[in-house]
Parts: sequence; C-alpha cells; structure tokens
Amino acid sequence: MTTQGKPQVDWNVVITLPENTFQEARRMLGRWGRTRPTGYYNVLVMHVADPNVFLADFASAVAETPGLLNFVSHVVPAQRSFTFDSSEAFEREACAVALGWLADLSGGTFHVRLHRRGFKGVISTQPEERFLDDVLLTALADAGTPGRISFTDPDKVIQIETVDGRAGMSLWTSEDLRRYPFLGVD
Repeated sequence: MTTQGKPQVDWNVVITLPENTFQEARRMLGRWGRTRPTGYYNVLVMHVADPNVFLADFASAVAETPGLLNFVSHVVPAQRSFTFDSSEAFEREACAVALGWLADLSGGTFHVRLHRRGFKGVISTQPEERFLDDVLLTALADAGTPGRISFTDPDKVIQIETVDGRAGMSLWTSEDLRRYPFLGVD
C-alpha cells in the first residue's frame, strides 16, 4: 500500500535521533529488529515481535548502559497500529483504538499527544488532539465515569506517532512516563 505516493512500511516502533547518531542507533537497535529510514530527518521506524517485551528489554538495556540514550532521543513502541489515507480515516481508526481504552481512562485525568510526520495540511496536530480528547470526554461522561483533561501529571496519556499513512498508538500511565523517560510524550 502507498500513501501520498510513498510506500507503506510495517512498523510498531518510532525512533527519533539526535544529530549524527544514525549508524550507531541502527547498530544498537539491531538486536531487537531491523530499523528503516523514513525520509524524515532523524526518524527511524522498526518492527518488533512484541512492543511490550521490547519496551521492557530496551529499558533494561538503558539501565545497564545509560550511554545508549546518547544515540536516541525517543523510542516509542506502539501498542496498536493502523494505516490511513485521509483525515477521516485517521479519525475513524484513532477513535476506535482510543475508545477501546475507555475503561482504563474512567474517572481519571488524561490527554492525547500526537506527533505527526507527513499529511501536512491534511492532519493538524492540535485539532486532532482536541478532537480525540473531546470524543473520549463525551464517551466517559455517557458511561457515567467522567474524566478530565490534564497536562500536569495526568493519570494516563494516549500517545500517537504517525509516519506518512501509518499510525501507532499507546496508552501510558504516569508511572510508565516516569519509568521510561525515552518515550518522549511531551
């Protein structure tokens, strides 16, 4: 499948790099999977067998060798992934994934964070974040378990990473965000 004239690559991890670490990062991440360039400056993608196992393994590697973080800025595994070819398709798929986490968001604080690469002029970051926040707030209120948007130490954050017509979504707890600072949510 292609999106906006670009071939679609199957991935479930997005990696952003500081300058001049491309080769080192690819070598270091190679033990978990094959990285691929994206066409976006200092952004790689990778496919791993199990994003949760990868997250734990990567965190252990960083704990043993903190210098690994000199080669990557953010490492973001996606718990759910989907492809899209329009803003309507993106919203439909993102809503379906996010609404699947409704019970996890019940009665708590949260917000949605989107890091978009590609689809400039088609998908706008802040309006999409607000749209998904509103969808979730309405669904939580309708379920009788209202939630609240908070950008200061929220209970949960829904992180969305896009590269062209593919999106990866994850639901992180405040504990996850403290434990895995390399997720780069905000």
